[in-house]
Amino acid sequence: MITGQMFRDGIISGANNISNSRQAVDALNIFPVPDGDTGTNMSMTISAASKEVSSLADDEPLSEVSKRCASALLRGARGNSGVILSLIFRGFSKAFKDIDEASSQDIAKAFRLGCESAYKAVMKPTEGTILTVVRMAAEAAEESAKTEEDPLEVCFAALQAAKQALATTPELLPVLKKAGVVDAGGQGFILILEGFQSVFENGAVVQGVDEGVKPVETPDKTIVGSASSDIEFGYCSEFLIEKAEDAKEKDPLKLRAYLESIGDCVVVVDDDSIIKVHVHSNCPGTVIQSALKYGQLINIKIDNMRYQHRNAEVGVKEGSTPVEPTVMEPENDYGFVAVCAGKGVEDLFVDLGCDSIVSGGQTMNPSTDDILNAIMQTPAKTVFVLPNNKNIIMAAEQAIPLANDREVRVLQTKTIPQGISAMLAFDDSLSADDNQMTMMEMADAVETGLVTFAARDSEIDGKPISQGQIMGMTNGKIKFIGDDKEDIAFKTVDKLFKRNTHSMVTLIYGEDVSEEDAAKVEEKLSEKYKNDIEISVINGAQPVYYYIISVE
Repeated sequence: MITGQMFRDGIISGANNISNSRQAVDALNIFPVPDGDTGTNMSMTISAASKEVSSLADDEPLSEVSKRCASALLRGARGNSGVILSLIFRGFSKAFKDIDEASSQDIAKAFRLGCESAYKAVMKPTEGTILTVVRMAAEAAEESAKTEEDPLEVCFAALQAAKQALATTPELLPVLKKAGVVDAGGQGFILILEGFQSVFENGAVVQGVDEGVKPVETPDKTIVGSASSDIEFGYCSEFLIEKAEDAKEKDPLKLRAYLESIGDCVVVVDDDSIIKVHVHSNCPGTVIQSALKYGQLINIKIDNMRYQHRNAEVGVKEGSTPVEPTVMEPENDYGFVAVCAGKGVEDLFVDLGCDSIVSGGQTMNPSTDDILNAIMQTPAKTVFVLPNNKNIIMAAEQAIPLANDREVRVLQTKTIPQGISAMLAFDDSLSADDNQMTMMEMADAVETGLVTFAARDSEIDGKPISQGQIMGMTNGKIKFIGDDKEDIAFKTVDKLFKRNTHSMVTLIYGEDVSEEDAAKVEEKLSEKYKNDIEISVINGAQPVYYYIISVE
């Protein structure tokens, strides 16, 4: 029988196992745009559950352990892969309700309910993904349970089927086959299952590789920049660099020197294969770009310290027990929560009427709990949430049933321009249903362009893309590759803008773009389109994207 203790240890083991390999899972992502990678999101999601259940007693019933696990996963879910993972374990929790130990039939039911829960959450399920892996695992578990009384054997059958399913994902998704990789979400799920199997088969919890790492202060090559009591630099960036073979001879001291020129509180620690980096700066995108020259980045964490400082001013003090987030009484009819990054972009959404801002975006997918806290801090009976990123929509939707005293409506805005247009379309004289329809109609009518850098070597439509190159994207598709961000920005607008259809272009320039450079793009567009175009230029100060472009 599978006991609560075994399930608890399996969660901890699975969390450690994917954490140990999350950079390898991240590397399976084939799209070169910097993002909240699958391995990182799944690892952070299940680590929330590991932390929650680690203090439970050995004699805790399976029903309670799985319930606590599912709740923590739901609130900690990050990105689409994290949400799907949380839904799988929600199905497990339903199967284990009111039981102390699980039989083979219970295990089969758990996989089936987990599979159904995951499929129901996706509007258009795509085979060749984690969904295929969990479905085939469920089918194998059900088949095994027909003749097998040992639940451990049923778990083993599910794991083997999951591995076979993962191997088929390139055949189901041509883009995976072309890149020569398997699905990242499926691989992450198998790593978690393997962590469980280690406990079930050998009684051994997989240990986290970071547990034996020495503190940063002990190596000889530690350089610490001076700290400042003022928040001159707003973003704290921490990560590891897994040294690339062709970069092992590069001197990390040069990286440290560069980081000191753009920030403070710099820590650079290196050994034969890893460089540990910590820096406070106003341009995390530049930090990431400079670090990518040395190898692949793992364990990335970027915090907005000014935002944290504002929280501290209302009662959250460092070193103290965190207080429950403020809950505002739902007094107003309508309120708004927007997910975005960059001081200028945040201010823009506030000016448009947003009550609460969740700091996050492409490389910083907020958790369901982050979004829920913002919802509860919004004093409205109906709260509209604008995720402004396709990888955040599912996490936002998971917050809907958790906000018991107010109605939550998640608008499926996938870009910042869509979010801005949605806010401009709001009419407080309309009903919530009419507003939701109108706001999404306006959001869907916007053309979005993005200019960013390639986070990894890749190939799109037969064209090679080298890490660090500038990319211009139109409505999510990479159209231009080059080395001049202003030239790419102009080409991106030029591709989107159609005379007699569009009249307005908004250029939101990021933290790594000067006002003068943005003005050059504006001037070049004005020269070409003359009186046919109205251009607005906004200092968004956003990370990752040099330009966010709206064409209407």
